[in-house]
Parts: sequence; C-alpha cells; structure tokens
Amino acid sequence: MNKFLTVAATAALTAATFAAPAVAEYPEKPVNFIVPWPPGDLEDVLTRMIAEDFQAEYGVAAAVVNKPGGGGGPFPGTIEVANAPADGYTIGSFVIAVPLIGHEIGIPELAPEKFDPLGIFLTYPFVLAASKDAPYKTLPEMAEHAKTNDLALGHFGAPLVPTKVSLAYAKAAGFEWGSEAAFDALDCNTLASGDADVINTTLQLIQPCLDDVTVLVSMTPERLPQTPDTQTVAEVAPDLAIDLWNGLFVRKETPQDVRDKIIAVAKKTMMSERAQKLAAETGAAVYWQDATTSADRIVKDRAKLGEVNAMIE
Repeated sequence: MNKFLTVAATAALTAATFAAPAVAEYPEKPVNFIVPWPPGDLEDVLTRMIAEDFQAEYGVAAAVVNKPGGGGGPFPGTIEVANAPADGYTIGSFVIAVPLIGHEIGIPELAPEKFDPLGIFLTYPFVLAASKDAPYKTLPEMAEHAKTNDLALGHFGAPLVPTKVSLAYAKAAGFEWGSEAAFDALDCNTLASGDADVINTTLQLIQPCLDDVTVLVSMTPERLPQTPDTQTVAEVAPDLAIDLWNGLFVRKETPQDVRDKIIAVAKKTMMSERAQKLAAETGAAVYWQDATTSADRIVKDRAKLGEVNAMIE
C-alpha cells in the first residue's frame, strides 16, 4: 500500500508542477526609460546608451521616452514613473530636483517619496562665464565689480540648482545682480550680443568660443579639464557647493533582483569608451555612483539646497 501511496503522491506533485504558472524572469517585455526633457542633452544621450546596452544584454526592446515640460507642470514624466507598476519596466532618468523636492511641492502623485536611486551617473558641467574683455577674470573679482556696476545674469530658470547657487552667491558676497532673466539658449551669442554680462550655462554650449570668454567658476565637484585654472564653487564658497546631477530611479517597491540587473548594465555603460568620450568632449563628469552612496548624497544635497534657498529668501 505504501508503494501505491508513493506513486500517487509523485503523480500529484508532477501534475501540480506542470499546472502552476511559470514565473517570468525579468526582463521579459519592453522596458522604458523616462527622460523628462527633450532629446539631445547629456542625460538623454547617456540614457539612450544605457537603453541600447540593456537591449543588447537581455534581448528585449528598451527605449528612451522623452517627456518634456510644455503645459504638463513641473517634473513631466515623473508622475508616469510614480504611477507605473514597481516591476522595473518603467525607469526614471531624473535630475537632482525630482528626489530632493518632488514630493514637497504639492504634487499628490509624488507624495510621499516614491523613488529610490539605482545610481547617479552624470554631473552637468555648469559654469559662470563672461566675455573675454570683461574687467574681471575670477568670481571674487566679478563680485567686487558688481558692487558698483549693474551686471545682468542670464540663466536657464530660477528653479534650477545652478541658478539658485548664482543668486545665493550674490547674497554671500554682498552684491545684487543688476538684473537676471531666463533664456532658452545661453551660448556664445548671448554674450556677444550683450543680452547678458554673465551667463550660467554648460561648458559644452560655449566650447565653440571658449577662447573668447572667461570662465569665472565651475559648478562641479572638480575643476574642469578644459579650464584647469578656473576654481570651483566649492573652492570659492564652500557653503554653496551643490551640483546639478542626473541618475536612474525606480519605485521603492521594486524587487532587488530587478534593480541589480538594471544597475549592472548602467554601470558598465558609464564606464564604456563612448560614454567617457562624451565626458571628455563636453566637460561633463560621467561615472557610476552606487545606490547607497547616491541615497546619502541626496540627503546631504537636500540639506544644502535648504540652506541655499534660505539665503535667497
């Protein structure tokens, strides 16, 4: 009788095994990387590299979906990631502002905090630059000049971290900008036309005329290779040292094994020859900062941004 029971139990177990639905291994369907900006900037280019490598590594379609602002309010595309299932098929490629203040500015879909960093991979090469013939060559010299002369500041928008740093530096250095305004483009023509005396822009946008401008300071952790004699904000005003960066983010409920697969590809991409070539060409810092270190950086940057905002207010 025991023999028959054993045979029956084995048959039942076999039937149950075949009847149970198979658990699909991630990834088994297309993956979208959401970039909340138009195509073409550094975060877009690098995220596309990650998507290409992800597709090659795992054999599933992977695409970048651009969700620029327009009339969609702050942090376009971010809500899409927040509302998507926490399964790793919708991944956010976000700048510093999303994890720092996205959940604090009255957007119900983003509160409480929805995202965890997989890793930060880009620091934008923001600088303050002036015409070559300006009577100041460094940031402190510009501050002294601005105490008795009106200087017009051009920037990409008041909410942007480099803009906030520029405004806070004026407070700390004891001067006021004569005027400040947001521009869609900040390049060699902005200075040549006299639309602004000082522009807060990225190094790659002024590279064509780098010999005709003075880079007063870089808003980067380290001095830029293209302007090795130019100090960083951290050297001139350590209390204002905060960078504009971009990283990959997923919903907090996303399983660790899914995170690990995304991270493995992204880290390899950032260390690739083509990504490092982009860094060399543009002055951007391209790297891979792990999830734990990135989370610590967000905490520190949130506190620093609070200090900067308090200075401006």
